[in-house]
Amino acid sequence: MIGRVAEQQRLREIVANNEAEFVVVYGRRRVGKTYLVRETFAGQFAFSYTGIANVSAKVQLAQFERALTEHGHTLTEPVRDWFAAFAQLQAFLETRRDGGPLIVFLDELSWMDNHKSDFLPAFEHFWNGWASGVKELTLIACGSATSWITKKVFRSSGGLHNRVTQQIRLRPFTLAECRAYLESKDIVWSLHDIVEAYMIFGGIPYYLNLLQRGRSLAQNVDAVCFEDDARLAGEFDRLFEALFTSPSRHIAVVRVLAAKKAGLTRDEIAAKVGFPDGGYLTQVLRELEESDFIRCYRPYGATKRGALWQLCDEFTAFFLTFMEGRTSGAMWASFLDSAQHRAWSGIAFEQVCLAHLSQICQALGISGVLHDVSSWRSRGVPGAQVDLVIDRRDNVTNLCEMKYWSGSFAVDARTERSLRDKMAIFEAETHTRHAIHLTLVTTYGLLPGAHASVFQNVVTMDDLFMG
Repeated sequence: MIGRVAEQQRLREIVANNEAEFVVVYGRRRVGKTYLVRETFAGQFAFSYTGIANVSAKVQLAQFERALTEHGHTLTEPVRDWFAAFAQLQAFLETRRDGGPLIVFLDELSWMDNHKSDFLPAFEHFWNGWASGVKELTLIACGSATSWITKKVFRSSGGLHNRVTQQIRLRPFTLAECRAYLESKDIVWSLHDIVEAYMIFGGIPYYLNLLQRGRSLAQNVDAVCFEDDARLAGEFDRLFEALFTSPSRHIAVVRVLAAKKAGLTRDEIAAKVGFPDGGYLTQVLRELEESDFIRCYRPYGATKRGALWQLCDEFTAFFLTFMEGRTSGAMWASFLDSAQHRAWSGIAFEQVCLAHLSQICQALGISGVLHDVSSWRSRGVPGAQVDLVIDRRDNVTNLCEMKYWSGSFAVDARTERSLRDKMAIFEAETHTRHAIHLTLVTTYGLLPGAHASVFQNVVTMDDLFMG
């Protein structure tokens, strides 16, 4: 198990509580939710079952019945519906009560909820009528369909309202965890290659597990993304079909955000996708955000109405930029050193930086200082913008320039003048009274020179790998 120390510790503490616990572990598909739970409690489950996608309720119930018998239960009646299924589970768990922990794991919960099935009311009855009163019981539920979990469980207005006792949102690996994971697979790459791998695959363990030792990053990208029958060739469609019942509008939103790297307002999204800016758009945006595909952020000084939505899932952005609609025979090597690669890598590196804000703050020595994070776009000067503004309570504001560079970043006279002009525009438009620290976040650091002093701070690629 790489990383996940805090999550494992929390799960173990929950089980040791000696209180009835209903735990939901959720997060982006492929992020490792099932692996976390199974590795933490290997061999300790009183019962576990994984829902099956795209099968009838009859098949689902038959497999649930089979799981009961495999765990040692002798059925007292056929499992014809979910009420009967949970009645049998209750009867089985009663036989397993011996004063010790009683751990039940239900994986891919949303797949059990077939159309017009009685799964949810039966599940609610099981928890409310019996399980919630069993102090030694810990019920752990997982699901990749975060939108389903949020709507049907977290925001339930029915029998599951306020019934979840613990929530664990599993996030992608950090760069440090990615490096540790690759080292565990005996993959030897430079930090620069690991950063670029993160720009392509994000910190998603499933994708990283496809990479092979003895191959370069480019060879691995070709193997899993571009070759005939590549494992991730159809991943984009699989992701959205698995997560959303009707994914066409979710995909439409993702596509328009992929085309506008800086993000769009809600009104702009509504206009581009062509469906009303109403409750349905709110639902789609919320579901995409909860599934870690997009993020919502407020530009510096903007009101809630001015909030921007931005695509933040690395693999989705990579797929839409390079994999979708590619010509036959096109391989990753053909994109390297191209204008398309340079444009993509700049934006992708910014997303890596935004995913490692805590490491940037640690490198700046401000981890303990309260701060707000935003972006800034000039209202009057086209092109004047800062993608990461750290507004600190100690009366300093860091304007962060994020540069993905093949060597040390050099500042010439023209660049220094442009940067100082940008700072002046920021001060004039925002009326800030803070000291402005221009901060460089880059791969290999800053090349010394006459104009390098424009930057007050430098954060390097090595800093992003801090734990």
